[in-house]
Amino acid sequence: MPQQKTLIVTGGAGFIGSTFVGLAVSKGYHVIVLDALTYAGHRQNLAWISPQNGNGSFELQVGNICDAAFVSRLFAEHSPTAVVNFAAESHVANSITGPRAFIDTNIIGTFTMLEAARGFWNGLEDAEKAAFRFIQVSTDEVYGSLGETGKFSETTAMQPNSPYSASKAAGDNLARAWHETYGLPTIVTNCTNNYGPRQYPEKLIPLMITRALSGEKLPIYGDGKNIRDWIHVEDHCTGVLLALEAGEAGESYCFGGDAERNNNEVVETLCDILDEARPLPNGRSYREQIAYVADRAGHDRRYAIDDAKAQRELGFTRHYDFASGLRATVEWYLANGEWIEAVTSKSGEAA
Repeated sequence: MPQQKTLIVTGGAGFIGSTFVGLAVSKGYHVIVLDALTYAGHRQNLAWISPQNGNGSFELQVGNICDAAFVSRLFAEHSPTAVVNFAAESHVANSITGPRAFIDTNIIGTFTMLEAARGFWNGLEDAEKAAFRFIQVSTDEVYGSLGETGKFSETTAMQPNSPYSASKAAGDNLARAWHETYGLPTIVTNCTNNYGPRQYPEKLIPLMITRALSGEKLPIYGDGKNIRDWIHVEDHCTGVLLALEAGEAGESYCFGGDAERNNNEVVETLCDILDEARPLPNGRSYREQIAYVADRAGHDRRYAIDDAKAQRELGFTRHYDFASGLRATVEWYLANGEWIEAVTSKSGEAA
């Protein structure tokens, strides 16, 4: 019987990371979840995962990716075949008011993981070295802001406009440099805005759902015409797994949703779904709770990704269209009030 492959997945108790852990377990991997369990990482995000037909498994190791001794010990104890680095501070507004945490996690943490991986990788036999992968999971925000036409791709120059995107761009460049300089088999992935179950309610879609249900204002930045391309979290994680299993070391791969919407459209559609699923009294609409607030600094106007390379080289395909995926997401939040209560406190950020 072949030996079970072990992954170290950082940030694996977060929204995207936990979805990836569930997918990897279903494919038979043993996953070491490394997570600091800060405000957006929770044990509850892993509670739905159980060994499935692939006989996979996972275990949670609580720790910080900046802790070099702890991280190196995990490599020594578990001998992973790959690392998937989801761990990140990711809220743009938070990066503007408190950038230090983003520098620590997204740059120093990525450096620490790369160095621990390099030290472990250097001790492997040639065949194991060739099979090892370090996947750096990133964002389309590193590319800056698009005009009315065009899309980002793997060849787009980085032009980050916020402390968050600048810190992620730095991490991506570190991963690339560790491949070019040391030969470490790194791969960088960049994706558009994710949505789906278990997303912490500081981001647009869960924030609007939870505030609408609480009878609060639905704050939208500026004129609400900032455009994002939306990808369901399960489609994104499928892409990351494809990059892990079929990607070429030293390459980067972009994953998009082919679902561009401006913030007005997203919030209004959410309100319409809620009007049907949980009607307000007296025929009122949740749209009445929409309120526009001053735009935030460094607010990029439009993002969109061309993922033709991932489709061509990895066989990436999307299984969710935005309309059905968004409706299913709303239904999940309506059915999981206990999860919301367990992992959140009031959040007042705008969209």
